[in-house]
Amino acid sequence: MKVISLFSGAGGLDLGLIQAGHEIVWANDFDADAVATYRRNIGEHIFLGDICAVPSSAIPDADVVVGGFPCQGFSQANMLRFAEDERNRLYLEFLRIVSDKQPLYFLAENVRGILSLDGGRAIQKIESDFAAVGYRVTKRLFNVADFGVPQLRRRVIIAGTRSDLPKESDFQFPEPTHADPKKAKESGMKPWVTIGEALAAYPEPDAPHSLHNHVYSLYKVTNRNFTGHRRTDSNKPSPTILARGNGGGGVCAIQHPKNHRRMSIREQAAVLACPHWVIRFQC
Repeated sequence: MKVISLFSGAGGLDLGLIQAGHEIVWANDFDADAVATYRRNIGEHIFLGDICAVPSSAIPDADVVVGGFPCQGFSQANMLRFAEDERNRLYLEFLRIVSDKQPLYFLAENVRGILSLDGGRAIQKIESDFAAVGYRVTKRLFNVADFGVPQLRRRVIIAGTRSDLPKESDFQFPEPTHADPKKAKESGMKPWVTIGEALAAYPEPDAPHSLHNHVYSLYKVTNRNFTGHRRTDSNKPSPTILARGNGGGGVCAIQHPKNHRRMSIREQAAVLACPHWVIRFQC
């Protein structure tokens, strides 16, 4: 299917969609570094600019609109979050394009804090907004560790199917394949992949190697109960890899499972790697 990708970043979601057989016909982000990375690794179809200034008529038609609209205001890590946060309003741009382009489907991704914002009223408003422009809406909270990713990362997927399509065409959420060791033993699923397992074959960055981007921050390792400074347990999936380090919040590189240094760029990429979900749409 043909896909419009909003708030694309460096293209992680788009890469999965391409691997699943879909075509990204137009993408957008306002961060120049992210767009340059996207162009180098994925394609030239990304547009650099503020989506608020892009008229819907300038965007090609597509079967699907996807995007993870900015989530800082929704995050449970944001102690000052509130419903009127300007950063929460960018979902209205996503809504505008879905409303104007009327794709068969849309997929929106966000942090789990979106479910509890304003006592649950924010997510209710978002769902009702999409219903009002012609979509059946469903949502689910996922932990990517439940799908074989060596990382504890919880995200909400909001899926919409255009109302004129038969219900049997609705977007199908994947079912977990992995679980924490105790539950996995009881259910017959595979146990979570640990960060120790994921990084076992990687040499030390300071040793001879031929890996690309296998460099790490020399930022001091300190063990205290604060984001980016907690000890990493090699027998569990990695803590969430954070999108930080570009001058917009400070370095938050997670500690290596041996807790002697920060993880390298290549190691963090390995922890982010995922056996891609088969994105299932039906016409």
